[in-house]
Amino acid sequence: MKDTPASQAGPLVTGSEIARLAGVTRAAVSNWRRRYEDFPTPSGGGANSPLFDLAEVRAWLDKQRKGQEVSVEVQLWQALRGVYGDDMLGGLVHVARLLAEGEAPKELPAAIVRLARNLAESQGAAETVSVLAQRFTDSVRRAGSEQVTSSRIVRALRHFAGDVASDATLFDPACGIGTALLAVGPQRGPRRCGQESDARSAAFAHMRADLTGHIDVSIVGGDSLRDDRWTGLEADLVICDPPVGESDWGREELLLDSRWEFGTPSRAEGELAWLQHAYAHTAQGGRVLMVMPASVAYRKAGRRIRAELVRRGVLTQITALPSGTAAAHALPVHLWELRRPSTPGDAATRVRMVDLTAGDPDGELEPAPEQVVEVPLIDLLDDAVDLTPGRHVETSHRAYAAEYQTLRQQLSDQVTSLAELLPVLAEGAGPGSLDGPAVSVADLARAGLVAYGDPEPVSISDQLDTDYLQGFLRKVANTRRSTSTSGTHRPDGKGARIPQMDITEQRRYGAAFRALQEFEERMQRVAELSRDAATLAREGLGNGALTPEN
Repeated sequence: MKDTPASQAGPLVTGSEIARLAGVTRAAVSNWRRRYEDFPTPSGGGANSPLFDLAEVRAWLDKQRKGQEVSVEVQLWQALRGVYGDDMLGGLVHVARLLAEGEAPKELPAAIVRLARNLAESQGAAETVSVLAQRFTDSVRRAGSEQVTSSRIVRALRHFAGDVASDATLFDPACGIGTALLAVGPQRGPRRCGQESDARSAAFAHMRADLTGHIDVSIVGGDSLRDDRWTGLEADLVICDPPVGESDWGREELLLDSRWEFGTPSRAEGELAWLQHAYAHTAQGGRVLMVMPASVAYRKAGRRIRAELVRRGVLTQITALPSGTAAAHALPVHLWELRRPSTPGDAATRVRMVDLTAGDPDGELEPAPEQVVEVPLIDLLDDAVDLTPGRHVETSHRAYAAEYQTLRQQLSDQVTSLAELLPVLAEGAGPGSLDGPAVSVADLARAGLVAYGDPEPVSISDQLDTDYLQGFLRKVANTRRSTSTSGTHRPDGKGARIPQMDITEQRRYGAAFRALQEFEERMQRVAELSRDAATLAREGLGNGALTPEN
């Protein structure tokens, strides 16, 4: 859908900015858009990130008195924050239990009970628990925590999961408060199974599922790697945003575990342990969607496991998501997709690489043709087994022939003009003929004729030619004077001595020295072009992008 043009010249605001303006969550703003016919229509942006006219929004909030008083939603959140502090999950569990069972837990203060019930009466229990979950997600995201899966990650999981059958089994072995598990697939139909090591998160996720109308949901507590509570489960779709960078994931206890079908992960590769755990719970023909740090695609410690995933034909796609997609940092993350073959002949023969890193984290997730490449397995099985999408997408769409011809022409032009740069020099009076009257650079500086530049001295007088000065600074004898006992060369050496000549002679020598300097610089450029052309030619000949002429 094309972006709608702004209808007015006034400033535009996003849904998140409206939420901050009104003191509510983004979910509440989305709810207002659905419930109130007079809510301002978008004045810009796109379908996924609409923009609203600020003046219209302010007028609507004033009319509804939503920007003039503290809403019950905000009062409830503030009360929970005041009582529970950093243990907000405990507070969410108690409120969810109140909404689900009707009876207030004894730990829940009466003021919070009253606010929760008032909010549930006005907008329903499902919306209340969803609003609290969204506020919790926003708060930990602002704190830089990875305690919950960001809304952008959830959106990516939903997009790449595609259509999920109503009779499918979904599994999330690190489900947190249930955000991704409850968001992927249709609300009714699929069986949803989850496990979460944090007992409070697991309890809240289960009650959240009940309150929002999800049926056939089972979420259990426990460490999925050390204490798998779903032995024997085979899911049609496994989704997971696993813990990142945890070295204490249980390797020593699990060395002989049957789940390590592709190799036992090192302590530093906990993410590959989660990946194999997810694959172990995948039914034939089923898929895994796993959120991974970008470094998992190239770290040396995981090379053998990556190679085995490729060799066995179970890795089908890796998508590099836009920077900023993850909640806690701006680093790019990848979405790995695996598929368990239904038969030996059903294994993948290529891996689809998708590079969205240059995109907007709130923008379209459907890649453009130049952002995708299908890579044969054999091309991935080199010494590094680097599965970074950008590397393969860039190589695939590189115009080898045009680039090689350009380099070749540049090299030819440089070589042709190279000899012309060498100055024409006649026979001089002989070695030592310029060893007569000379002046040191230090004396020239004291006389105000020279300034110490970077990296070499320069003339600041019309009595001295800079090219002449710097040319003689490179004389062998001066180079020795400018070199310390440690071998360090100091081109501004104050002990260097310059022959005394009139300005006309200086300029003759200066022109020759300048031509030699240009010649040396051109030689360096020729060397660089030669290396680039040879490297490109070898790579192109090796991968089939280039071929020898007949």
